[in-house]
Amino acid sequence: MEGTDPVNKKLAAALSGGAVLVVALSGCSSNKDSGPDPKLVAWAKKVCDAVPAQDAKIRAANASIAKIATDGNLPPKTAKETYSQAFQDMAEGYKALAAAISDAGAPPGVEAGAKRQQDAAKNLNGLATSYADLKKKVDGLDTKDQGKFANGLHEVADQTKQIGEQSNNGTEALKRLEQGDVQAAIAKQPSCKVAASASAPATTG
Repeated sequence: MEGTDPVNKKLAAALSGGAVLVVALSGCSSNKDSGPDPKLVAWAKKVCDAVPAQDAKIRAANASIAKIATDGNLPPKTAKETYSQAFQDMAEGYKALAAAISDAGAPPGVEAGAKRQQDAAKNLNGLATSYADLKKKVDGLDTKDQGKFANGLHEVADQTKQIGEQSNNGTEALKRLEQGDVQAAIAKQPSCKVAASASAPATTG
């Protein structure tokens, strides 16, 4: 797919960090002797139980996009279908994570917990919307005209820059949510630990 190969690599590079966002819900080990409030642990379980499946979906979507970048002979139609499915999976993954945080409610007994929870959910929903928009843009690309298709991919690649900023904001929002006792509660959840090690084995707390 001459002419689109550099764009494929640009897209893969821009999106490769997407799954790392979930690591913000990893919960580094806590040194608190007394342990967090049982109500907070129950809250953390609601959030963390949703993480592994969505993390796997987001990582798989990133992997499929990275694979396109290594295959310069991929037909435009196949590339389009792969991008479309990957963006849909990312949109669904982040939307589900946002829903899990929203449904869990404010973390009990945590200062500014409601705002921290709402900010995290809002950022994740924003990412979901952005990926859904990318899917719509990809679905509208003309694969019969290679020049038009390459130009369309350029626009998609440019749009991913904004998503990169959104992802950074989302990570920061999740880290704010995870501070203090919330971190200690999340650290007790095996589901968050599993997702974190799968997403970024080198990440340390």
